[in-house]
Amino acid sequence: MISGILGIVLYLATGFLYLAGGLVVPAPWLLLLWAIWVAGLYLLVIVFRSRRVWTPLVAVGAAVFWWLFLTIGENVFDWTA
Repeated sequence: MISGILGIVLYLATGFLYLAGGLVVPAPWLLLLWAIWVAGLYLLVIVFRSRRVWTPLVAVGAAVFWWLFLTIGENVFDWTA
């Protein structure tokens, strides 16, 4: 139960990363990034209902995806703050 709640808190904390992505990411790509975060939230609910132990991994995956998304965007599309 504790790991499930920890996963939810961590995932909601990644939401701040996704919001801060607006400083670097152009608008069309930012909407895609936010849609992916919402889809991850749906995945988090599914994982929370079935295997609460794995919910922190959803948050870690969201943070890694955010970092990869911004890194690839900066290198390929020359996004800068």
